[in-house]
Amino acid sequence: MSHILDSKVPKGDLSTKWTEYRSKMPLVAPNNKRGIEIIVVGTGLAGASAAATLGELGYQVKCFTFHDSPRRAHSVAAQGGINAAKNYQNDGDSVYRLFYDTIKGGDYRSREANVHRLAEASRNIIDQCVAQGVPFAREYGGLLANRSFGGVQVSRTFYARGQTGQQLLIGAYSALSRQISRGSVKMYNRHEMLDLVVVDGKARGIITRNGVTGKIERHAAHCVLLGTGGYGNVFYLSTNAMHSNVTAAWRAHRRGAFMANPCFTQIHPTCIPVSGDYQSKLTLMSESLRNDGRVWVPKRKEDVGKNPLDIKEEDRDYYLERIYPAFGNLVPRDVASRAAKYVCDEGRGVGATGLAVYLDFASAIIRYGTSEANVLGLDNPSEAKVKELGEEVVRAKYGNLFHMYEKITADNPYKTPMRIYPAVHYTMGGLWVDYNLQTTIPGLFALGEANFSDHGANRLGASALMQGLADGYFVIPYTVGTFLADEIRTPKISTDLPEFEAAEKEVRTRIREFLQKNGDQSVESFHRRLGKIMWEYCGMSRNGEGLTKARDMIRELRKEFEQDVFVPGSQDEFNPELEKALRVADFLELGELMVCDALDRNESCGGHFREEYSTPEGEADRNDTDYMYVAAWEWQGKGEDWKLNKESLNYENIEVKTRSYK
Repeated sequence: MSHILDSKVPKGDLSTKWTEYRSKMPLVAPNNKRGIEIIVVGTGLAGASAAATLGELGYQVKCFTFHDSPRRAHSVAAQGGINAAKNYQNDGDSVYRLFYDTIKGGDYRSREANVHRLAEASRNIIDQCVAQGVPFAREYGGLLANRSFGGVQVSRTFYARGQTGQQLLIGAYSALSRQISRGSVKMYNRHEMLDLVVVDGKARGIITRNGVTGKIERHAAHCVLLGTGGYGNVFYLSTNAMHSNVTAAWRAHRRGAFMANPCFTQIHPTCIPVSGDYQSKLTLMSESLRNDGRVWVPKRKEDVGKNPLDIKEEDRDYYLERIYPAFGNLVPRDVASRAAKYVCDEGRGVGATGLAVYLDFASAIIRYGTSEANVLGLDNPSEAKVKELGEEVVRAKYGNLFHMYEKITADNPYKTPMRIYPAVHYTMGGLWVDYNLQTTIPGLFALGEANFSDHGANRLGASALMQGLADGYFVIPYTVGTFLADEIRTPKISTDLPEFEAAEKEVRTRIREFLQKNGDQSVESFHRRLGKIMWEYCGMSRNGEGLTKARDMIRELRKEFEQDVFVPGSQDEFNPELEKALRVADFLELGELMVCDALDRNESCGGHFREEYSTPEGEADRNDTDYMYVAAWEWQGKGEDWKLNKESLNYENIEVKTRSYK
């Protein structure tokens, strides 16, 4: 029997709810903070900002990353920007509009109160980052510049060329480094969390493995914060860094933390297409490129193999502009991705595989070049001069992205259109958390992409960085007090407790079993096979028959993995194959849960597109009567089915209606 989850959303008007709650919530006095230890796992934007802020508040923080430096966290790879409702462009933006766009973009499957709090915090994030020295792009007069992203009709995305994530992470890392130097944060590099320790029902520590020496260690604290990112690498090929994994969150799930909406996966429409069977990851081309790039394919199948420059304007199908005239090339990611799939399925896809569309900057180059020529007072400039000037403007805005594309493909995107195709990018699902960001295990909190709370069934572009920093800088420093205020008399947690001993023993047993299997197949081969199953049956498009088949295939693959995987080396050394084996084992379990979740949700919404539930125009057909809830899955034990728990979604401040970007 499932039970209804309590989101602990405070009562009151939406616009003042967070402010009033913050002013009345339990606090921990400065003298008591010095005696409280907090573990933070992950050093991306969510983890680094949380560790830095909590350290500055006076808590004793232990921060863990499996990288050799906190700066290698995958947040560094984000390109296009970070949203904030500053309305610097005076184009009608507001906190409410950011809130509404996010709810609508997520296809009405996110929690209203959390999203509004995120929109409120967005304004403070930009001020915080500017104070840290983040080099945001600026207008001619010195004001911070903005550009548009998909699913909105205002310009609210702040950016640092195509390196926004890197610059924001440097800011957070600087704040973290300051606390490390002061001694309020102790940093553990090359330490990977392999299990959560729960004592008397509360999260009290973690078990880690030192990636250099292989040493298994126990670490205790009064509470644990996970800022460990998403699980997109369950698909093998994704835009995530190859080491990104689900293990920390999954081990917490197996200890009692519910996993919410795991099938909600974001497919990003602008990625460099797959080039071969042995490719190990995919490369993202920022959504910001859709500000100026026009997406098209040939109208006629017979033109597919031609040089794009030889295809006349009237023979091109700018299909996003045709189907969605109100938003054009800046429709949300799920909509743009499905549209690309449709035209490729029709046989009009380009490139060697036929699984690509063009992203063309020729019009933008001419437009910018003409404007620059006017500024320079050039009368009747030549076409070559206009293109030269236009390319300089585009280079200033997107130069590093164009350079990256050319390095990978050997094509010059200034001269010929880019080829792009959708790929797995972000996961909206994650550990279930309440309004305080606390999971179903007291004392265990999840931040950023590791939780499910803000993006529903589809994330708007440039909102991932916003959520990570909001959770770390402006939410968790307050809400962690709702748990810790009752822990001020709790003495320092001992790692000699039997729960630590038992958890360490389980980790050692798991590692030993992998090293003793001595099978014939590599970990990588199993991961690749899992990814193909997930992409084919639980990727951009799903159906009941395929999902049922996928679940059986994953179960068989897991049995084969357990019997025939080969993990070389030993535990007590640097052993990346062992690390990979532990991660892939968790991906195999997660993959089955994702398929179960997708099979259970008989509707289409956002990135979850069930072919049986679509409109005649091929759009998502949502079922608000039966599925207006968060699906929170409870681990029942290995070999057992998960138990479904539900959190009802009640929209009191917005009208729920069918999304339209036409």
